[in-house]
Amino acid sequence: MNQKPLRQNSISVILPAYNEADSIGEEIVQIQKVLKESEISYEFIVVDDGSTDETSKIAQSKGVKVVRHAKNRGVGAGRKTGILTAQNEIIVTTDADGTYPQKPILEMLQLILEHDYDMVIGARVKEKGTFYWLRLPAKFLIRKLASYLSQEKIPDLNSGLRIFKKSIALKYFYLLPDSHSWESTITLAFLCNHQRVYFHPIDYFKRSGGTSSFHPIKDTYNYFSLVIRTVMYFNPLRIFLPLFVFVLLSGCTKTIYDWLVYQNIGGFDVMLILSSLIILLTGLLADLMVVLHRKLDHPSF
Repeated sequence: MNQKPLRQNSISVILPAYNEADSIGEEIVQIQKVLKESEISYEFIVVDDGSTDETSKIAQSKGVKVVRHAKNRGVGAGRKTGILTAQNEIIVTTDADGTYPQKPILEMLQLILEHDYDMVIGARVKEKGTFYWLRLPAKFLIRKLASYLSQEKIPDLNSGLRIFKKSIALKYFYLLPDSHSWESTITLAFLCNHQRVYFHPIDYFKRSGGTSSFHPIKDTYNYFSLVIRTVMYFNPLRIFLPLFVFVLLSGCTKTIYDWLVYQNIGGFDVMLILSSLIILLTGLLADLMVVLHRKLDHPSF
């Protein structure tokens, strides 16, 4: 395949920030340095998510466009505002806290342009974020659940460094939350709807300043719930079928036990079996709705 020179493509860089005065200036400078060296045409948008420090002032001093939220709405809201503001099809988004490297942006851009991926995600090889002791096992479990439900291998579900096509992302805007779960949700939305996604290994660093807005219990709960909700929208049988089998086997096992031991079939036995059938029918109806929705969106489906 012929390589497409990066200089012939315009991109939009989106940097959401909340009280990142300690790091945002250097982050902007480093990203600009990488992009200028490659002669890429770009616009740079910082979305100040209601900061109470000098985040906006510092960003403006670097010559980038600043869009400000009147109050803190969440990193997901910041990314969505940036996408809606962006003028180009190719979107680059990362974090303003210095945790992500800048040089891989060029490699990821080349990948999305050469292979026409819909999204290229910077997959972190190590976890060095705050609340490491809680994040590592929680992310592992959520990632395994997401991989099972989406039937795709997911090395990093919620990386903040990613490049994607604006036109594709807009299709799933109604699903995307305002919280930290934005990254997980858009990853699953792309994968479950069979968009072309590539995971590119990157390093990951400790914060260079400021305080993380990640809430261990609240955001971990949101990750779990949004993974299930997103997969429910695209492939509900991945949830309903295992649940149907579990309840049916439980009902059959208890029925056999009660018959062998008490020579009687109890009402609870019947209720379990009937419940499994209801779960199956609900799953089939949900799957039918998904198929009909896709048919309306894509008449040739």
